[in-house]
Amino acid sequence: MSRRSSALWASAVLLAVLPSVLFQIDALLSEPEDATGLYGFVTAYACRVDLYVRFWDSALRGLPPFWYGGAPMIVLAFAGWYASLRKGRDRLGRIVARSAATALLLPSLVQLLAYALDPRCVDPWSSAGFMDLYVLAPPILVLLAVRPHRRASVRRGRLVRTAAVVLTVTATLLVAVGSVPPGKVSADSELDCAGFGGGTVEGLRKEEKDFLCRVRGYGFFPGEGIEEWNETSDRIVLAQGHHLCGLADRHGGDIGAPAVRDAPHASLRRALASLCPSVASRQAAEEKRRQGEGAAYVAGKERACARHRTHRPGIKPVRQRRATMFTEFWTIAGWEDGYEGRAPDLVEDLVGSEPGALAIWAADEIGHACVTVESYTRRPPLETRGWTEVVEVGYESPKGSLTLSDGDGRRIRGLTAAGPGHYRVRVHLRGREQVSQVLDPPDGAVELLIMVFPGERKEPVVHRRPRPPRPTG
Repeated sequence: MSRRSSALWASAVLLAVLPSVLFQIDALLSEPEDATGLYGFVTAYACRVDLYVRFWDSALRGLPPFWYGGAPMIVLAFAGWYASLRKGRDRLGRIVARSAATALLLPSLVQLLAYALDPRCVDPWSSAGFMDLYVLAPPILVLLAVRPHRRASVRRGRLVRTAAVVLTVTATLLVAVGSVPPGKVSADSELDCAGFGGGTVEGLRKEEKDFLCRVRGYGFFPGEGIEEWNETSDRIVLAQGHHLCGLADRHGGDIGAPAVRDAPHASLRRALASLCPSVASRQAAEEKRRQGEGAAYVAGKERACARHRTHRPGIKPVRQRRATMFTEFWTIAGWEDGYEGRAPDLVEDLVGSEPGALAIWAADEIGHACVTVESYTRRPPLETRGWTEVVEVGYESPKGSLTLSDGDGRRIRGLTAAGPGHYRVRVHLRGREQVSQVLDPPDGAVELLIMVFPGERKEPVVHRRPRPPRPTG
């Protein structure tokens, strides 16, 4: 074995393992990142040919001889070639080495050819570049290492001519790839996301335009865009979306299926209903089911509240309203037009007011209350019997339009029967101890009676406080 062959074999092994070694060193010295390798892998799905090539290439490189850039394959080829030389069977050794080199060369050459033949394979994210040439170097060095020695005057053999053709074709393909302009990212007006007409994008179906609008956060989807796809061309986004749609179709439109959820382009799931009918149908069915469950939940609470006896006031109110009201933040609110959003401090943790705004405790953070509201034009008699807490506060009505609202949009209007002016708001409560001390309190446990009547006094009055809990033991 000549020094030239030894040097070429050693160089082939070193070049094969070098990227893996550098990667391991970089992994040890760098902080881990969440999205490692996402872009290059995602781009593969935009190109059908490249997808198949990469699939088989990944399958091959998962075999031990193809690990570390094919270094084990090269070592095995060297062993076979060297053993053949020792036994005087040079031709067999060259066949073994060239077969190994071909196995390493073929997937990379086919992939490069796919980049040139299928325009969908070309994108700013495309991985065609230096590494596609680099992986060709080790097998080419193997071919050169087993090339029979010839005198300088002898005409170059088939191997040299083949290597020259391969390098020329590869360079031509990469130039072709680099000369293709990047894909277009359409603007809001071009896709007509707002539906005003005048869109200029052609060749796309409505659902494809809607999908792009949703991914970009255009039109009716402000704030819903998927930021990591902002600079990706329409062509690639649609290709990724169609591929993800195919995965979802195979699972009944379920975007939570592992095959869809764990896909490298799974972030597009949020917009997939615009593109994929099976996803849209499944989500519509899920929404209908949730609405049914929500309606059943509310109906159960309303039935519990309806079982309470209707309050019989001492004097006749202008109006009396009953409602089951829900909250996720302890209180239900009362506001007048232009005063929405204010949150008064509570007196005795029950009721608070400021001009144009009212707040009343209704639940232990999340829950519901059975509410009765009575509006008067004069002061009603005081009632404390049967109630654990009764607190009265002053309220200034700027517009005479106080409306009580809960977290689900239910409203009780007409609380200020005498129009703008000064009022008193008397709130009666029972059931607080049940929701604060019991993990799963019964429906309808909290009852509120709210009386609103004219009055000039501003200071709060506590008519009844809750009794302190009895000592145990």
